[in-house]
Amino acid sequence: MNKITPFLWFDTNAEAAADFYLSVFPGGRKLDELRAGEAGPGPKGSLVVISIEIEGQQVTFLNGGPSNKLSDAFSFSVRCENQEEIDKYWAKLTEGGSETACGWLKDKFGVSWQIVPKDITRLVSNPGGMKAMMTMKKLDIAALEKAGAQAK
Repeated sequence: MNKITPFLWFDTNAEAAADFYLSVFPGGRKLDELRAGEAGPGPKGSLVVISIEIEGQQVTFLNGGPSNKLSDAFSFSVRCENQEEIDKYWAKLTEGGSETACGWLKDKFGVSWQIVPKDITRLVSNPGGMKAMMTMKKLDIAALEKAGAQAK
């Protein structure tokens, strides 16, 4: 297990979120879970905490109730090898969610994601690339390349 891991607070759907992410990122796996016993919290047998691993990153989810909400202040960044990979993750993670801007999206559980090319820094390090990115929702590598080349 990683020494430091993201720990996300869900209302009651942490298990559904974990199952969804394991379907989006093949090769992921469930690491551990804690279910409520006689002493609670929650109904006996209900999920309290679940830890999964996706793309080598351990993530833990808590069914903590409605008092704390997920926000854009935390996001997962997925560095993609090519446009096909961007398209694949974008399609899966926006299903039931929403597109935001500049490669950001919010999935159906309210978790924010950045789906970006592996070399995003290079692609937007000039005014042309940055300006092009600012007009996009899902990032288009070819358009970013072209905008960067035209700005030189």
